[in-house]
Amino acid sequence: MPYQGTKRRVFISYYHGDETEVDRFIDYFANQHGVFTPYGLGVNDNDDFIYSTDTSYVMSQIRTKYLRNTTVTIVLVGNCTHSRRYVDWEIKSSLTQGEYIPNGLMGIILASKKNRAYLPPRLQANWTRGDTNCYARCWVHPRSPEELGKWIEDAYTARTARAHLIKNSQDMMKYNARCEICGITH
Repeated sequence: MPYQGTKRRVFISYYHGDETEVDRFIDYFANQHGVFTPYGLGVNDNDDFIYSTDTSYVMSQIRTKYLRNTTVTIVLVGNCTHSRRYVDWEIKSSLTQGEYIPNGLMGIILASKKNRAYLPPRLQANWTRGDTNCYARCWVHPRSPEELGKWIEDAYTARTARAHLIKNSQDMMKYNARCEICGITH
């Protein structure tokens, strides 16, 4: 039975080393159950990657090409997600206020991680254990399409209800950082 709730346009941020599991997540929740419409760098076959070392240009392209039509950003957290500069840039662009209403932000720890993962620093800065006085929410892989739908709606509501709690002033990652799981910089 297809998901009966509101279907939001969701930007998916992830480390490409987790692509097989991310593809399964998108196939199950977006394609089979219709919980959300996925957007993101490399999420669809016709997506272009942004090849540039100019961070201002990359940020504007992320906002223009991928975030403009979305309202929620889901960070799918796997082994090295926390160390990836593009994930940091996607989160930063998602949280940008002013000209745009920020995207709701949520982290989902991939099922294979069994609740053990390092959050990207910018996501961590916007979340607290117990979900008190913070903008973002983080969960372990959802048990059902309905559960994921509730999480997405919470993130959507946060865009206005909790926007005053956004923390987005930290410097952008210039390079990929050392992964705390595998111990190397990719």
